Amino acid sequence: MSAFLERIDMSALLDDVERVRRIDRDGMCAILAKFPEHCETAINLAKDLQIPQRVRISNSRVLRYGVPKQIVIAGMGGSAIGGNLLKDWLRASLLIPVEVCRGYTLPAYVDEETLVFATSYSGNTEETLSCLLEAVERQCMVIGISSNGVLQEFSEKLGLPLVAIPGGYPPRSAVPYIFFSLVAALDALGILPSMGGEIEEALAVLKEVREEITPERPLSDNLAKKIAIGLQGIIPLISGFGFYGSVARRMKTQFNENSKTPTTIELFPELRHNTVVGWARQRNLTKKFGVVLIRDKGEPPEIRKMIEVTKERIFNDGAAAVVEIWSRGRGKLARMLSTLYVGDFASVYLGILYGVNPTPTESIDELKKHLITVDIEGTLRRKLARLLED
Repeated sequence: MSAFLERIDMSALLDDVERVRRIDRDGMCAILAKFPEHCETAINLAKDLQIPQRVRISNSRVLRYGVPKQIVIAGMGGSAIGGNLLKDWLRASLLIPVEVCRGYTLPAYVDEETLVFATSYSGNTEETLSCLLEAVERQCMVIGISSNGVLQEFSEKLGLPLVAIPGGYPPRSAVPYIFFSLVAALDALGILPSMGGEIEEALAVLKEVREEITPERPLSDNLAKKIAIGLQGIIPLISGFGFYGSVARRMKTQFNENSKTPTTIELFPELRHNTVVGWARQRNLTKKFGVVLIRDKGEPPEIRKMIEVTKERIFNDGAAAVVEIWSRGRGKLARMLSTLYVGDFASVYLGILYGVNPTPTESIDELKKHLITVDIEGTLRRKLARLLED
């Protein structure tokens, strides 16, 4: 069968809703179809968050809550990407610096005037738990976000404020809950800037986009399916600019986990200072990539020119495919989430084309088995005991 005929066959697969459901047997498409409602639920759940004035951990250690000088969001994987989205969304309006910490230790500057979010959907992420206890040790303002697990247990024992979010989803599907929990906490602390109805607009735009990208929408009128067809058999390279950096990162990880395919990201304007050189001559290598450009009608003139010239002179000839995702909406949040949503569905459809169930992540589970000999949880529990007795 020729490559052309094979692609026709694959397009027919994506429009066969029953076949899609048989491959997607754990229901990732169904979860994504409820993305707007998950956002609404998250907003309502987080409204009841109460921030204490202080939390006494022991006789010598008290956490005092107020307006922080800096914010650190500690998390890994899907539990961390909400922090990246928050940082990019509020970058031009929040005067308090925000950093996302992926790892076992906090930055050296973190102190009692730092607000630290410990975010772990499962509640058992060892890197996040390590940062949680370190933040308590440094007497930071600490807030937990989790559905269950050790993080919830530790938060309750320490008396820390916790946003309890619904469990039962793959962690990467919990982004609405993580993100809007962060937003609600900033609002409860009185430091969330007025965003002029951006959240309401974003929810409306997400519902509009959903109608255009779910499995029932045919390939001929479904951008997410078209992107998947275009990326079949090649390596996705996701490219954005400015506040779309977090969206690009989200797309990269979604193609990794849902499509089970290697993926990379390159961002404007940085890529014109290095990436383009790597694409100049090695066409036998660059033809293995399919470029996904995140676009915005409000692109600054210098960025738009840069994207168009790079697309024309580098990507169109060098890549196997070039596709664009144009944002929707007026506010920054709608524009970010609308492109993210298309990428989420495209990653699932690409997994369907490869015949793989998008939900399981066997490679992660297998790696954990080989790391289980290191007793991180025991070390953390001993540290917790010392903090409570100090």
